Order: sequence, then C-alpha cells, then structure tokens
Amino acid sequence: MKPSIIARLAVLVAVAAAVVVVFRLKEADPAPEPAAQPAADVALPRMLDLGADKCIPCKKMAPILVKLRKDFAGEFEVVFIDVWKDKEAGKPYGVKLIPTQIFFDAEGDELFRHVGFFSRDDILGTWSDLGYEFAASTPPAQIEES
Repeated sequence: MKPSIIARLAVLVAVAAAVVVVFRLKEADPAPEPAAQPAADVALPRMLDLGADKCIPCKKMAPILVKLRKDFAGEFEVVFIDVWKDKEAGKPYGVKLIPTQIFFDAEGDELFRHVGFFSRDDILGTWSDLGYEFAASTPPAQIEES
C-alpha cells in the first residue's frame, strides 16, 4: 500500500523542521565573546587563545575564556581568534596546533606559550608564575586583610 499524500507531506514537514532546528543549534554554539577593548590609554597584559569554535578542546575552553574575560575585565585581556574561520589570523603567531594560548605583557611582548586545553587554574597559575597577581584571583578574605 502506498503512503498517502498527506503522510508524505507530514514526513516532509517533519524533516524540514528538523533541519531548521539543527541549523539553529549550530548557530547557538557557545563560542567565546569578542574581547572587550580597554581604554586606549590603558595597556593591559593579554592572553590570546587561537583555536576554533568547532574543535573539542577549544569548545571546552570557551566558557573558561568567557568567565576569565568577565572576572578579570580591566586587569588583563582575553582574546579569542578562530583560526578555522580566519586561516590567516594564526600565521603571525606561528600556530601549528590548536588551541594555543599566548601570554603577552602590557607592551605586547610574548611571555609564555601553551598548546592544548588549559584550565582556569592553570591560566591563573601561569600569570602568577609570570609575576602577575590580579585582585579578582585573590579570595575575598585575603583582600580584606591586605
């Protein structure tokens, strides 16, 4: 028995709806937000993350970068560049693998480089090892005692 035209139409509508949902979910991937630009007269140290919003370790780092950007606004910059969307963007940094994190001082000199997933604690520990202490990384009890 052949399916009726109504049944075929219902299947077609369901498939079309599924395609729309999939495309909307892809658009909603949690890629890191663009970095907030500090005032022109204030130079801040910067962590640059070169990755892609589709690579698995990069996707795991996305919420970490967003949270760091929010928690340390005005203390250091967090910048994300998607090197799959802009293939030329990684070339000046000599990026071979992603994600790659590069730490810069306020003058723009490279201080440290890491390849692979990097946790929040490791990022903050690296800043500390480089001689940077940020108020937002000090627990509130220690801030009051200072």
